[in-house]
Amino acid sequence: MAAVLKELALAAPAPIHQLHHFAWRAKDAEETRHFYEDILGLPLYHIIQSDHVPSTGDYCPYTHFFFRLQDGSFIAFFDLGDDEAAQPSPNTPEWVNHISFRVDSVQALRDMKARLEANGVEVLGITDHHIFQSIYFFDPNGLRLELTAQLADEFQMLEESQTAHARLAQWTSMKEQWRKDRKAGKPADPLKPQRNDRPEVGGRK
Repeated sequence: MAAVLKELALAAPAPIHQLHHFAWRAKDAEETRHFYEDILGLPLYHIIQSDHVPSTGDYCPYTHFFFRLQDGSFIAFFDLGDDEAAQPSPNTPEWVNHISFRVDSVQALRDMKARLEANGVEVLGITDHHIFQSIYFFDPNGLRLELTAQLADEFQMLEESQTAHARLAQWTSMKEQWRKDRKAGKPADPLKPQRNDRPEVGGRK
């Protein structure tokens, strides 16, 4: 009851309009600037430099620099001055963590693929995800990036949204049973989803 009353006393969630910025560690600021500004075309827009971290008070000299996307959002980096890149997560495949940027068309995607490859960047794709097509590549800091051309219109995406909660609830139910089985000592292979939306991909290398 107390939790319900507390929830009633809270204001509704503030509208979240867009991503403001995503931040990652950069090995070298100029190398990163060249990649994002000269190759990808994102202008360098803002720099913050300090020797202490405002949120924690920790001593850690840094240069924090931002590149602007067309919608006014940013991708940002921290150069900590030691030529060290962020370490990959030891328990996560390298394809999992990534950032995807949207381009206007499939032709724009092809053009960016050619531009990246001409600058010596290894590109995977074009990959067909049915509702969009994508290419994948890594920036100089080991951050996996995706460029995406949307194929589905707003109506199709709205239709997709109607089943999202039900599908996630089914996955959650399966995962709860998987946890119980594992706790009881039963064999517990990694959980598989209830539906395969991409059957044509199986076995692809």
